[in-house]
Amino acid sequence: MQVQRVVLNSRPGKNGAPVPENFRLEEINLAPDLKDGEVLVRTLYLSVDPYMRCRMNEDTGADYLTPWQISKFVDGGGVGLIDSSRCNNFVAGDVVISFNWPWQTHAVMTGSDLQKVDPQLVDGHLSYFLGAVGITGLTALLGIREKGHITKRANHTMVVSGAAGACGSIAGQIGRLDGCVRVVGICGSDEKCKAIVEDLGFSTAINYHLEDVPMRLKESCPDGIDVYFDNVGGAISDAVIAQMNNGSHIILCGQISQYNKDVPYPPPLSEETQKNLQSKNITRERFTVLNYMSKADAALCELSQWIKSGRIKVLETVVNGIENIGDAFCSMMKGGNIGKQIIKISH
Repeated sequence: MQVQRVVLNSRPGKNGAPVPENFRLEEINLAPDLKDGEVLVRTLYLSVDPYMRCRMNEDTGADYLTPWQISKFVDGGGVGLIDSSRCNNFVAGDVVISFNWPWQTHAVMTGSDLQKVDPQLVDGHLSYFLGAVGITGLTALLGIREKGHITKRANHTMVVSGAAGACGSIAGQIGRLDGCVRVVGICGSDEKCKAIVEDLGFSTAINYHLEDVPMRLKESCPDGIDVYFDNVGGAISDAVIAQMNNGSHIILCGQISQYNKDVPYPPPLSEETQKNLQSKNITRERFTVLNYMSKADAALCELSQWIKSGRIKVLETVVNGIENIGDAFCSMMKGGNIGKQIIKISH
């Protein structure tokens, strides 16, 4: 069987943005013979995510992330169908997911690396297993529940940076559902600002490319900021932290503005921002969703119910074809996506 796969062709330069040429498309022959415990899967959808930029480095900076190797296949979140099976847990036609799905059109995988999922959880939108009803949705929900300390009827204001991205777009909606009276999103275009306000129910949105962020935060958050869902870091986060209330909380989810820089994670803060954290007793702890997977099943069920009922809306940017995955990854790293960036591989 001839299949297409994507390998890492080269690493970005130090402090460099990734380019499509960092990836290479290859054709390989896949032996159809399965060993005991193996399955043949057909890839339906693949996910590209900001954390993958760290995997392009020789050292990812995180003990739970392994670096991709030059000329070896690239992997990440994927969903697909079992074509054939020599594993007792799976039969042909099962829908399965994995965090370590190879970027291939078909692949032979070990059954223990796969998890069977129920398409009814997502009303048949199988790509949602890579986003809103997957690790992205879990990150938003558990991040808010574990680190946000939102109290109903406390008139809390929440700010989300990267608000039109995969995680931010879900987090803002959960903040509203959990009781925040204001949810303010920070985005990079008028189109994104319009989407999160009109489609997702954010109170207001700030275009950081065109607007004065500190001034707009003062206007949008007249009672200060109680919860900050931080996806970007850098100057935007400094501006948010400067207006946070005493005893407020930061959910440190990502720092995408810093991923192309040769700095540790989480990146160091300016002296002024560190003083703000200390003087206002602001809690800022790194959030890693993998530490809370014991709560995943209940959280995924809640996310599924919210989506089915229409209380949470899902935004996706879908690109067709494995040959376009490098372009889609680089576009996502520059903010070219609205919602979750998905690559559709087959039907």
